[in-house]
Amino acid sequence: MKLKKLSLRTRIFIAMILLVLLSSILIAAVAIYQYNEETQDYHKQRLDRKETAIIRSLDFVIRETTFPVITENVPLIFKTKIYEVAEVHNIQINLYDLEGSLLISSKADIKQEVTEKCLEPNVLNTLSNTAEHRFEERRVEDNETFRSSYRYITDPKYKDLAIINLPYLENDDFLAKELNEFLERLTYTSLVVMLMAVILAFFLSRYITKPIKAISEKMSATRLEKRNEKIIIQDTSEEIATLVDSYNSMIDDLEESAVQLATSEREQAWREMAKQVAHEIKNPLTPMRLSVQSFQRKFNPEDENIHQKVDEYSKTLIQQIDTMSSIASAFSNFAKMPAQQNEMLNVVEVVDLTLDIFNEDYITFQSDRKEIIAKFDRTQLIRVITNLIKNGIQAIPQERQPEIIVNVSQEHNSVKIKVSDNGIGISDENKPKVFEPKFTTKSSGMGLGLAMVKNIMETYGGTITFVSQKDKGTTFTVAFPKN
Repeated sequence: MKLKKLSLRTRIFIAMILLVLLSSILIAAVAIYQYNEETQDYHKQRLDRKETAIIRSLDFVIRETTFPVITENVPLIFKTKIYEVAEVHNIQINLYDLEGSLLISSKADIKQEVTEKCLEPNVLNTLSNTAEHRFEERRVEDNETFRSSYRYITDPKYKDLAIINLPYLENDDFLAKELNEFLERLTYTSLVVMLMAVILAFFLSRYITKPIKAISEKMSATRLEKRNEKIIIQDTSEEIATLVDSYNSMIDDLEESAVQLATSEREQAWREMAKQVAHEIKNPLTPMRLSVQSFQRKFNPEDENIHQKVDEYSKTLIQQIDTMSSIASAFSNFAKMPAQQNEMLNVVEVVDLTLDIFNEDYITFQSDRKEIIAKFDRTQLIRVITNLIKNGIQAIPQERQPEIIVNVSQEHNSVKIKVSDNGIGISDENKPKVFEPKFTTKSSGMGLGLAMVKNIMETYGGTITFVSQKDKGTTFTVAFPKN
């Protein structure tokens, strides 16, 4: 799951948890690092302290001895004292001559090969060539870490007498135990902090994203065709307040744009309507004009067939006048916005009675209920059904046995009316134009019926859809809420 697909609240929640987790890991890492550094310092300082104390003890032995203080007499000078000093300080003491050969050791059971072994040349070089005259090394043997120091011990006249070596075993058991106890306490503390962080992150992320969620819901509900409410949020951050102000300003601009757009669309619609009215009225006017001109040229009062010609002329004019009247009525009905009467109707009964207008026996009515009560204007519902049935009848070719099925049903809280025919269907290229005013594929009519039905359904919060197959038929479905 990609992070960018998560909600802001989830991302804040995860970020806070990760912050606590990373903090705990970082604290543990720093603690381990600090432990290692302190361990090294501890062993180094401890070895330094032991070295200083042991040399002071050895200097005292040198001052009190009766033997001549020379390198060859070192085993005699420290014959017994080296064991006492080593016992007191709990550390092995090795004394070498200035050439690096072992003179005496506090470890009584030291192996012969070790006894014969001399110091490494780098140890002697470091002792003689550095200002501190001291060498310290650290090595690991058999999973144990040893730290050894080498330095000169001098006679009372500060002349180099021998080289003292203190092999020191770094025992970290006590410090490791302290580290483990610290890490254990840190783990328990981190778990408690993690639990608190989860609770805090849950409520904090909810608090932070609450105004953003409100803004999101408002923005999702924003529509150009309706009046949108402004957002009012109290006690919020400066960033959210800026966002709210921007949204409210956008709503004002959107409302102003919607008014301008609606005005422009109305003006454009009336211009298109005026063009269509002019075009439709002009069509019958042309044959009327030609008829009048022909009658004027051929009129002869003495013609014995004058009465027949006048009768034919009158019928032609009346037919064209009826056409013009039909055009005017159609445009008047389309332009008239349906008013909501809030009338409670039994849709099944109204549709059934509407079908009585048609005498065709191939119209079949179906309904899964005897009564479906909905709020709708009776006249407008009859207009919807009538237009859909007429549209279906006109879509059936003459050579085909017509069949129209009207079905009324209820789904959840809405009413659905389906009108199916077995006509020629609607081509793919004409499907997007079906509900456009003045669009028609028939030789007669003005293409306003389906546009008017769509207008009525949208006014009542409903919809109109269709499914069509070429040469098999079309089903129109209107759906609207019950109340």
